[in-house]
Amino acid sequence: MSAREPGRDESGRPIVAELGRAETPQETADRKAAASKKRRTNQTALNLAIATVVSLVAAIALVLTVGLVDSGSRIEPVDYVAAAQAAQQVVDEPLAVPELPEGWKANRAALVTGSDGVVSWQVGFVTPEQDYIALVQGIDANASWLDDQVRGAKAGPQVAIDGTRWTSYDRRDASDPGNVAYALVTESGASTIVLAGTADDPEFEVLATAVTKGLAG
Repeated sequence: MSAREPGRDESGRPIVAELGRAETPQETADRKAAASKKRRTNQTALNLAIATVVSLVAAIALVLTVGLVDSGSRIEPVDYVAAAQAAQQVVDEPLAVPELPEGWKANRAALVTGSDGVVSWQVGFVTPEQDYIALVQGIDANASWLDDQVRGAKAGPQVAIDGTRWTSYDRRDASDPGNVAYALVTESGASTIVLAGTADDPEFEVLATAVTKGLAG
């Protein structure tokens, strides 16, 4: 009979130190199953960590990409021409429907009846320079209505644009001019037309020219 190999029992099975004896077949199976489960758990945790990192990187990349996109490109344009055609069925006064060059977008267009009873055609434009100008056409409007549109600003110099005289209202130096930093106002038939917003003078001139040409046509 050969000598028993050190660390093994008479059957040649390894003796487990903490047990002081060889494992039974069931203990061996349980140990291997536990080891396999631990490996699977560790792998799952690793995969989850990798997936989380990848998702985080993708999210950061998306945020940075969106941040670099021009805000104007995310505007959902409104078909103000179609809206004007529908509104024109409700009022007799010709509505201003300016034909503008590429780069101008409307983000709202509606016929509104204010609490004072004044009906107004309103279109909000985002300019090519990503500023804002509202076109507000009040029908049979009064002085109080106009004062509200220009946020209480005092009438300034008159400005001639393509043959039409507009009265300017300048609030650009106000501590908080909001969306009415500057305004131009003119009369056409029974309408008081207000252009009010944050754009610079050249863009106001583009819109003012288009408005008057549209009404003349």
